[in-house]
Amino acid sequence: MTVLRAARSTDAGAVGGILTEFAATTEWMPKLHSGAEDIAHAGAMIKRGWVTVAEQDGGVIGFAACDGADLDALYVAAKARGQGAGTAILEHVMDQYDRLSLWTFQANEGAQRFYLRHGFAEVQRTDGATTDEKLPDVRFEWQRKGA
Repeated sequence: MTVLRAARSTDAGAVGGILTEFAATTEWMPKLHSGAEDIAHAGAMIKRGWVTVAEQDGGVIGFAACDGADLDALYVAAKARGQGAGTAILEHVMDQYDRLSLWTFQANEGAQRFYLRHGFAEVQRTDGATTDEKLPDVRFEWQRKGA
C-alpha cells in the first residue's frame, strides 16, 4: 500500500537519490549534478515545505514538489514505476489545487502521456535555451472542472 505524507528533513537522501537515479538511468538526460547536490536540492525543497513523499513498506518510492500551484517535480523510483505511485502522488496534489502547471522535457514522452491521461493540456513548447539542461521542454496546465 502506498502512503502519502509531507516530507521530513530525513527524507532528503531518499528524494535526492530518486533524482540521481533518474539522471543516471535516462539516456537523454545530461548529468549536471552530483548525488550530494541532488540531496542538497531535495533538502532545500523539503525545507520550503514543497515535498510530498510516497512510501511503501517504510521506504520512500516517489515524491512531488510543488511551489504553490507549480508542480516543480514528480518522480518515482525505477523499481516502483508502473504500479500507481505516480498517479497517487499526482491525484493528491490535484486535490489541493484548482489549477496546476508544470514543465517536462520533450524527450520525456512517458511523462507527457502520463500528464495528458490525467487531464493536463499542452500549452507551450520551447527550445530549452533557458533551462540548465538545454533540452527542449513542454509546459502543461490542468484546471479542475468548474473552477
